[in-house]
Amino acid sequence: MKELSLHILDLVENSIKAKAKLIKISIIEDLTNNILEITLEDNGSGMDEEFLSIADNPFTTTRKTRNVGLGLSLIKAAALRADGDFHISSEKGKGTEVVATFRHDHIDRTPIGNMGGTIAAILSREEKVDILYLHQINSKQFVFNTKEIRKFLGEVNINTPNVILWIQDYINDNIALLSK
Repeated sequence: MKELSLHILDLVENSIKAKAKLIKISIIEDLTNNILEITLEDNGSGMDEEFLSIADNPFTTTRKTRNVGLGLSLIKAAALRADGDFHISSEKGKGTEVVATFRHDHIDRTPIGNMGGTIAAILSREEKVDILYLHQINSKQFVFNTKEIRKFLGEVNINTPNVILWIQDYINDNIALLSK
């Protein structure tokens, strides 16, 4: 995949299929220590130890339509290619956490990409999931919480096209401010 945001989208799809109601996405850019860390945590159905032990194998999937599940294996490969690491933990009935780290300045590190577009894509089709998104660059951080947005919107659905466009721009504008 050409952007890490697409890997995140794929992981969120897994969380939604696991019936998660809350998905926490964290991107920490520690430029001082040259580390990029992406964490995705959900409160979905989780995995038992047996499935967890093979979850990052590209030929492991819960799908019935095909015999490959590339999401976890692709982000793991991207992290390892950029002198990083990958870890997944899960507990049946409690949820799953995926952590991928990258050497921030590594020539093979995939760009983060359009996180506003990724969050907007998730929310445009999935009304019943809440997203807590944190993006931090050194000591500056931005937090986006769909629970707060829903409270502000009142009766207006979060997946209304104008709201989705606003969310995309709001996230991307605030991430850009972190770099200044």
